[in-house]
Amino acid sequence: MFRFAHPQYLWLLLAVPALIALYWAAARNRRKRLARFGNPTLLRGLMPEVSTGRVRLKSILFTAAVALLVLALARPQWGSKLREETSEGIEMMLVVDVSNSMLAEDFAPNRLERTKYAIDRLFDGLRQDRVGLVVFAGEPKVQLPITSDYRMAKAFARKIDPSLVAVQGTAVGKALSQALMSFSSETEQNHSRVIVLITDGENHEDDAVAVAERAKELGIRIFTIGIGTPEGAPIRIGGEFIRDEKGDMVVSKLDEQMLQQIADITGGAYVRSSNQSVGLDEIVQSINRMEATELSTVKFEEYNEQYQYLVGLALFLLLAEFFLLDRRNPLLARFNIFREERPE
Repeated sequence: MFRFAHPQYLWLLLAVPALIALYWAAARNRRKRLARFGNPTLLRGLMPEVSTGRVRLKSILFTAAVALLVLALARPQWGSKLREETSEGIEMMLVVDVSNSMLAEDFAPNRLERTKYAIDRLFDGLRQDRVGLVVFAGEPKVQLPITSDYRMAKAFARKIDPSLVAVQGTAVGKALSQALMSFSSETEQNHSRVIVLITDGENHEDDAVAVAERAKELGIRIFTIGIGTPEGAPIRIGGEFIRDEKGDMVVSKLDEQMLQQIADITGGAYVRSSNQSVGLDEIVQSINRMEATELSTVKFEEYNEQYQYLVGLALFLLLAEFFLLDRRNPLLARFNIFREERPE
């Protein structure tokens, strides 16, 4: 596979025809000036040392060197190679509630925005761990598969929104089941898998505790973060508060009992969020005490550089152009390298 790492510099090759045009313009101007002094044929006889062939060759050498340097600047690359890197870490699946109840404003500006801010800070502090992201409401969706690319992880986390899931509700059990299936096979035989569940705990649709029992059998710890307050807060969508069938304002309250139970079953921990801290920092401190495992990452690279050969050839041409004289060398004149006519 051949490519240029910086193809934008190839536009500079357009300057090569301009250099050639300048040379021919200068040569034409020189001939015109010589013609003012007399017949060009007679003048060549009066100046036997002058070599037009040498001047032409110097111009060709200089132009070719410039073209090669431009190609080198574009960094041509040929071939490819694979590199495998290993590191010590864990795999962490973030399971984030994006149901409408996460828009409650008992956290400023609301629960979901505070969660996104905390996740962004979490990714800033990671070094060798792998992360994935599952969002859920009435159904789960893998927003980001397991990866060690934190820049991409942050970009996906910033896009978390209730519109990502078509079915509203709060199916915690389905979300945890999806997370259990989203780990890589590398960590299957050890205890370096964790799930971090961030929700207000209002589960109305399935048995999340049963899924926690299954996670325990697989050696996966679940850390839970309850975001919200027991007193609750109304939910505002599009500037209007949600109301039930009777017209009463819907208030979303934090349900801690289920979250505490899930954490206890799997050997994890439960943290209640506050306006000062969502709780991810405390969770990460617990996770850092876990046994890390060796994680391998295969990177595909295209780094067989070829520019150095072009630079070397360009330098050779520039040196040749520099040492090539405009006039004939008396010692080499008898060889007539440039096939020029000698005066009688």
